This record gives sequence, structure tokens and C-alpha cells, in this order.
Amino acid sequence: MVALYAAYGSNLDPAQMLTRAPHSPAQGTGWLTGWRLTFGGEELSFEGALATVVEDPTSQVFVMVYDVPPFDEPELDRWEGNALGLYRKIRVRVATLEGDVTAWLYVLNGYEGGLPSARYLGLVADAAETAGAPADYVGELRHRPCASNVDTSMSDDDLPGGLA
Repeated sequence: MVALYAAYGSNLDPAQMLTRAPHSPAQGTGWLTGWRLTFGGEELSFEGALATVVEDPTSQVFVMVYDVPPFDEPELDRWEGNALGLYRKIRVRVATLEGDVTAWLYVLNGYEGGLPSARYLGLVADAAETAGAPADYVGELRHRPCASNVDTSMSDDDLPGGLA
């Protein structure tokens, strides 16, 4: 049985998801209404705070919805650091143009706060733009505070997870 996954971080980019879960096609975009994109767990990462979502009745988060078959899910869990305890899965309601759907996503097992690296924040903003997020949403991401004093020579593959 295929499960729906809602990506809000760098996995918004279907090309990246193809490398992590190659049998999990994008089904379209949507919004997590009543949630806010934030960063936290700075102490859990060597590259600043990691993306996560928290409940906030005044906010919404742009997501890409993917169909993830059972055989892709463990690999995606590995990429996201699920086994390491970085993230856990929860089920949420996603508003799409076709109506509401239930999907799972990863939330950080850490406290909100801290700054993401400029490189990581750029990855998230680029992924949102690639996925078709509205220009104002991408602009807000690009203008968020970030830390620029981290090693920018690392590739996305060097991160231990946290790219929900």
C-alpha cells in the first residue's frame, strides 16, 4: 500500500526525492494549514539548526505530496535520520486543490530555536522554488536569518538527515 508523504524542506525538490526514494512520484503541492516552518535542534547538527514544523494557527507551510511505497519508506527514513532519533513521523492533513488528504511527515525531535546555515536555508528555498511555491513564500525563506559561519563545502549528501 502506498502512503502519502508531505515534504516541506529540501525534499520539496522532486529531483532530490528521486535520489532518496526513486519509486515515490510527486502527486502535487498543498499547504499545511495551522503549521509553521521553523528550525531547531541546532545541538543535533554540525551545520546549524534543522528544518521542522510546529503547530501555529496563524501560519501555513507549503508542501510537496509524494506517493511513497513501503519499499522506499525505509530509505527515506534513513536519509531523514529517523533511526538516529533526529526526526519522528506524524500524520497531518494537507490542503490540496483536489481536497484535503492525510499524509505523514517528519518533525524534529528537538527544541525550536537556532539558526540554519546559509547553505541549508538556500537548499530549502531553492527546493520550494523548484516545487512551485509562491514567490512571496520563497522570498520569506530567502530573507530568514541564518548563520554564515559554517563549512559551505559540504554537499547535501554529507548531512546526517534533517532535510525533511
